[in-house]
Amino acid sequence: MAILTFVAVLLLPGGGVVAQTFPGRDWQNADPADDGWSKSRLEAAREFAQKIDSTGVMIVQDGRVLAAWGNVAQKVRVNSIRKSVLSGLYGIAVTDGRIDLEKTMQELGIDDKPPALTDGEKQATVRDLLMARSGVYHEAAAENDHMKQVRPERGSHRHGTFWYYNNWDFNVLGTIYRQRTSEDIFGAVEARIARPLDMQDFSAADGRYVYVPASMHPAYHMHFTTRDLARFGWLYLNNGRWGDRQVVPEAWVRESTKPLSDSPGGPSYGYLWWAYKKDVVLGVRVPSTGIVAARGSNGQYLFIVRDRHLVIAHLHTKGTRDQDVGQLLERIMMAAPARYRALPK
Repeated sequence: MAILTFVAVLLLPGGGVVAQTFPGRDWQNADPADDGWSKSRLEAAREFAQKIDSTGVMIVQDGRVLAAWGNVAQKVRVNSIRKSVLSGLYGIAVTDGRIDLEKTMQELGIDDKPPALTDGEKQATVRDLLMARSGVYHEAAAENDHMKQVRPERGSHRHGTFWYYNNWDFNVLGTIYRQRTSEDIFGAVEARIARPLDMQDFSAADGRYVYVPASMHPAYHMHFTTRDLARFGWLYLNNGRWGDRQVVPEAWVRESTKPLSDSPGGPSYGYLWWAYKKDVVLGVRVPSTGIVAARGSNGQYLFIVRDRHLVIAHLHTKGTRDQDVGQLLERIMMAAPARYRALPK
């Protein structure tokens, strides 16, 4: 099968140009040695990925695949990476005027099963939820044991004033999206993201809603392949543009991936995206002027290194430690050209 690609030529200040490649139905491969990558060190990284039983790893630079390890065509439930995908849908809906970020839960008619929301909790806005600052600490679907243990007491923080990684916020954003757009989340991901990006695997059938007895707002679980997840990363690296089409508004991509809230002992948070203000990621020095990530439990990560035109997607089905992913990332960066390992000015 022929591999079709789209190449966009971008004008730079001073008259220079840079070509950005967007894959067609199939990815185009590149020889890493042609751009100064060490094949032996990439092989060491591949062996480590095999050691930690990674399901799939894909490294994309300038729109071409430098390396793909494991089964990159295996569909994997992407855990909290689902939230970053929803952020993309929100960017489209907000720009189209279908969702207003300043609307409150009271104005939108949002409540939950007893103990229901208080009048104060109902003053939380859609923007508060996107920033994980609702101040609503109601039991929620898809909470893990740690989230349940550290969840603040109801009424302990006013909306907008305190960051807490809150599945209630994230699940209610799904309810609001369906309410305000009349679209099914998974059908919207297929129509508005997967199809424009020519994703090879994702369809609306790869999502399902998960409820718990205590809440009326379901989690929206999705299954992605590593190679499709890498496309989503390449879309965001290019500020929401895919070829000659603006899929997610550029202003939204920039705003949603800013470090808007500090998280305790970790990276910052935007609108359902993680943003690293320093050049240390999972304990590994990754020289960059800014890295953003979608991440899920069990060692699932989508890293976007904008100033290196680099996307790294890592999926795991059985689960591995973040430290393992950090060591894998370190090995990948050690294989990069020497100019990538120098701190940017």
